[in-house]
Amino acid sequence: MRARGELIRRADPRWRDLGLTLLVQVATTIPFVVPRDPHDSPATWPAYLLTTLGNLPLVWRRRAPVAAIFGMVAAGTLYTLALDGPGQPLPYAPLIGVYTMALVCPARVRMTMGVVLAGLILASVALNTGTARELLFALFVFAAAYALGRLQYTRQAYTEAVEARAAELERANRIEAEQAAARERARIAREMHDILSHAVSIMIVQAEAGPVAVRRAPERAEAAFDAIAETGRDAMAQLRTMLGVLRTDGPAHGTGHEAAPRSPQPGIEELPGLLERVRGSGLQVSYERTGAVRALPAALEATVHRVVQEALTNVVKHAGASAVSVRLEYGPHGLTVTVTDDGRGRAPVPVPTPTSVPGAASGGHGLIGIRERAAAHGGTAEYGPGPAGLGFSVRVVLGPV
Repeated sequence: MRARGELIRRADPRWRDLGLTLLVQVATTIPFVVPRDPHDSPATWPAYLLTTLGNLPLVWRRRAPVAAIFGMVAAGTLYTLALDGPGQPLPYAPLIGVYTMALVCPARVRMTMGVVLAGLILASVALNTGTARELLFALFVFAAAYALGRLQYTRQAYTEAVEARAAELERANRIEAEQAAARERARIAREMHDILSHAVSIMIVQAEAGPVAVRRAPERAEAAFDAIAETGRDAMAQLRTMLGVLRTDGPAHGTGHEAAPRSPQPGIEELPGLLERVRGSGLQVSYERTGAVRALPAALEATVHRVVQEALTNVVKHAGASAVSVRLEYGPHGLTVTVTDDGRGRAPVPVPTPTSVPGAASGGHGLIGIRERAAAHGGTAEYGPGPAGLGFSVRVVLGPV
């Protein structure tokens, strides 16, 4: 039943109006075909044709509601004055016309038509019985038709507002989903950059040192090759962990194999292993934690790990340093990560960004990634020459923690 009603509602309004006109025609035909009292007015063809003519304006009730009402009134007046045919229990067509006028016409037209219709009702009652009973009944049914039209207008306005709101929410949800997907793609790209850049940099340094070590110190060459293998395995493990979240839970699609296990993202506890691999490249690496050392949220620990990893990657690739220090300072309201090397450093170029400290140096994509990671946790990042202008220093403040 509901599906049938929805089908009717979505049908072309012209076909619906034509169907309504035919329905009213059937209702007004009944007094002409049922047995009648011999003393009543005779049912003649002219009277029936004029009744049909009074129903015909319903076809245009939506496109020209005022003209349709006047057409019905004109036909009804002619019927009353010129013919003496069967009467109708209700003025079906004029009632529908008033309902439509209340539904689609603006307030000024409704007010004007209300005054005109009140006068026409008074005149019609005066020409018929002239009784107060008929007048009150006529005023009541036409007022009810007008009220139903306004109620339908309110209902349609409410439905349109709800549908518009639902469409707006759907658009907002779609935009939010697209933005979330873009943020996730950016996060994955940043993670892959950090993992691959660090691993490849360490492997290149070890591979370049390998031939020299083979000739001068074979035992160091073996250690270098072990470090290359360990760095590659670690990078593969981290990539497998990161990309594993893109798979659906359960068996992989069409393979029948279980999805790869998802290990936690590396955190602060994994920093010693990271530093040990960097030491394998020949750098002297010192590591210190000060303050009230405490457990931090997993996301924040992963950020600390990636910040240190990226800073060390920059040292290996660009600094030409012999030593680097990593320092974590646990403050009462935040955590400060400082990575300082003794290399040749780089020229500081101020970058006016909301998350960087004035006077901070700019860098490549890695330094931009460090700044973005700090900003994601409400922190700041600054980088530039180290103490006394020697080397290069990266300082990231994260908080509150």
